[in-house]
Amino acid sequence: MMAAGASSYRLPAEWEPHAATWLAWPHRKATWLGDFAVIPGVFEKVARLIARYEPVRIVGTGAVLADARERLDGLANIEFIDLPTNDSWLRDTGPVFVVPRRATPGAKTAAVCWGWNAWGGKYPPWNHDAALSRAIAERLGLTVINGPLILEGGGLETDGEDTLLVNHRCIEDPARNPGVSRLQLEAILCARLGIGKVLWVGGELAGDDTDGHIDQLARFVAPGRVVAARQPDPLDPNHAPLEANLERLRSLVDARGRTLDVIPLDIPPRFAFEGTQLPASHLNYVVGNGFVAVPVFLGGTDDAALRMLEACFPGRTIEPVVCTELVRGRGALHCITRDEPAPPSPSGRGPG
Repeated sequence: MMAAGASSYRLPAEWEPHAATWLAWPHRKATWLGDFAVIPGVFEKVARLIARYEPVRIVGTGAVLADARERLDGLANIEFIDLPTNDSWLRDTGPVFVVPRRATPGAKTAAVCWGWNAWGGKYPPWNHDAALSRAIAERLGLTVINGPLILEGGGLETDGEDTLLVNHRCIEDPARNPGVSRLQLEAILCARLGIGKVLWVGGELAGDDTDGHIDQLARFVAPGRVVAARQPDPLDPNHAPLEANLERLRSLVDARGRTLDVIPLDIPPRFAFEGTQLPASHLNYVVGNGFVAVPVFLGGTDDAALRMLEACFPGRTIEPVVCTELVRGRGALHCITRDEPAPPSPSGRGPG
């Protein structure tokens, strides 16, 4: 398999047609607060939900994959793939898929495979996860594009029209990319992902050990339009940094010259487990073929978040998913999934 430059590829928006969604079956108890025994059941519910709309590909090995099979074997649209993992946050450990800019017969997606060190060395060992993105790409027979940075998929958000939204804290980071300037980072991101402009923000949620992944803070819902986390409770430690982020976002101009239209979306206040605040965010949603799966936390912000995202994604079914247990791993739906885009069809048509 040949490495390649990315000039002929682009990073698609998540709302573009999917070939599949990937999951890594959970097994690493040490990274979860509280009772781990319920977590595989949460993954099972997520897999069953997504499989109603598009194929689901589940990775694991040995007893881990056997557990997934026992729960889901025989269900339509589910495939099991034997690959070893250390952890279950496939948004970050899986490949970042890019699609050809031109829809030609036989055009295939490619896979950008970044380096991985468990969010700046936080959770050793990570040897299997460091090899996972290439292993998935090889299993699919895709061209591999080398990503010469330590970078996680949850740190990347695009509008599909050449704009990339990132948080500097988890990319411009000496624990990940020491000595690499912002200018150099931008050049690599643009070259590998087919991006025209990188927009930088900051901030993080209390309890988020990713150092502020963008998929918890701000998400494109359409070109030029962003939903952004807001915390109106002044006693919550997230209040001030999220207000600063909203102000920053409103000042940004995308690759097509549009000033961002920013829609605040309130997240749960002071959400905690046994005294530890957790990064509960409705923005950790997943967009797929005909649906949006939205984290809910059985609190006062759920209904408004569902209504807002329903308005942002007309024509898609809004699927609320209770994430009070999943967030004990300090992530939610977007963090555990990796969308594999469908290659563009010469007819311009595909599932949506």
